[in-house]
Amino acid sequence: MHIADGVISLPVAIATTASAVGILAYSIKGVKEEEIPRISLLTGAFFVASLINIPIGPTSVHPLLGGFLGLVLGRRAPLGIFIGLILQAVLFQHGGITTLGANMILMSVPALIIYWLSLTFRKSPLFLKGFLSGFTAICIGVALLILLLLVSDQRYGDGVFSVIRIVIFAYVPLALLEGVLTGFAVKHLFEMKPSLFEKNV
Repeated sequence: MHIADGVISLPVAIATTASAVGILAYSIKGVKEEEIPRISLLTGAFFVASLINIPIGPTSVHPLLGGFLGLVLGRRAPLGIFIGLILQAVLFQHGGITTLGANMILMSVPALIIYWLSLTFRKSPLFLKGFLSGFTAICIGVALLILLLLVSDQRYGDGVFSVIRIVIFAYVPLALLEGVLTGFAVKHLFEMKPSLFEKNV
């Protein structure tokens, strides 16, 4: 779901960068020393998972881990995502520097929404909660991606085989797969180490 340099318009790039700075400030505020190992571990997982990608026009299809990050890191998820995106852009030219803000929005907002929702639905079965978190996070990310592409250039939505339609069809099976994997991961990790999730599950 990384957006490459030059894909979105300058006004959209500026607006998303400003929004990303606000989200990052919210995420960093009040970070405690004991949280750093968990943030580092999940940042590494996000970094590796996001490098597995299939390019599709101006974006790419790959695991996001948004739901999982939201459940484990909570409000710290954007911090881990930001570090992962910086490393990917600098080391592997995956994504872009000018679109860093947009990419952070695409992946941080779903993780934060899952975190906020998880505080409300704490009594849900763990597998179901994990599945819905993984599935919903990708759906939100795809919706945000479509919005950014359409705001930048209406041509992304033109034609039967438009970029937007291809992205939607490509992410449907991935959303289901990530939902299942997140469900199993949350269930088993919670049984082994409940403290990993703090109060998010």
